[in-house]
Amino acid sequence: MDVTNDRKKVGCTLYHVDPEATSHDLMNAATEWLQYARGLTDLLADLVHEADAFDCRKMALGLEAIGALTRMGVQCTAQAHVRMCWELAVSGDQPDRRRTG
Repeated sequence: MDVTNDRKKVGCTLYHVDPEATSHDLMNAATEWLQYARGLTDLLADLVHEADAFDCRKMALGLEAIGALTRMGVQCTAQAHVRMCWELAVSGDQPDRRRTG
């Protein structure tokens, strides 16, 4: 049985960061994006549990949306980390490098 997937992979989702955003703003944005992803995950899970049958293409789109939202949250978190490191470097403070364990 031949199965084809005519869906084309479009470029990666990119979160454009406001240059004036603080690391706290970015962490709040990351939390928001990840909450959207969690909400969509819960919605899809409920639909699958309640459905007798479902459209695989629509399910795939929903899963791709979850991936995009998660990617946005991860990018915000990474940008927040960069901003925190930059703020530490500019202020001259040294981060706590003690290791536990």
